Amino acid sequence: MPAWVLYAVLSMLFAGLTAVVAKFGLNHVSGDTAVAVRTSFVFLLVWLNAVSFGYIKDFDQLTVKDVLFLAVSAITTALSWIFYYRAIKEGNVSVVAVIDKTSIVVTLFLSFWLLKEPFTWRIALAVALIISGLLVLISK
Repeated sequence: MPAWVLYAVLSMLFAGLTAVVAKFGLNHVSGDTAVAVRTSFVFLLVWLNAVSFGYIKDFDQLTVKDVLFLAVSAITTALSWIFYYRAIKEGNVSVVAVIDKTSIVVTLFLSFWLLKEPFTWRIALAVALIISGLLVLISK
């Protein structure tokens, strides 16, 4: 198995835990406060990872363009987390998580359009199933 597949599976497992564990931490605070606390821990752990595994040496390879794109990614991540935590504070994690994970459709569209990644019938079927599942979930 390629390393990237293992990383993706581990990401999926940890992402699956994230919302459920976070919901337990939202009992006495707003979603905005919770995401601020969470982000502080994320910041520390990511820096610890970069330092521990020697990735600090990569900083001199960054271009202004790289930093700008990473900054935009940080802004979109922050906005996603802020709205996600507001949603899980007020709603059911099981429903919010499905709606949130439907972002994969946006990611796929952008990867075809901007990154010129291949669009296959399997991906088209997966997108149709994801959208169908979302519609079933949110229909009354």
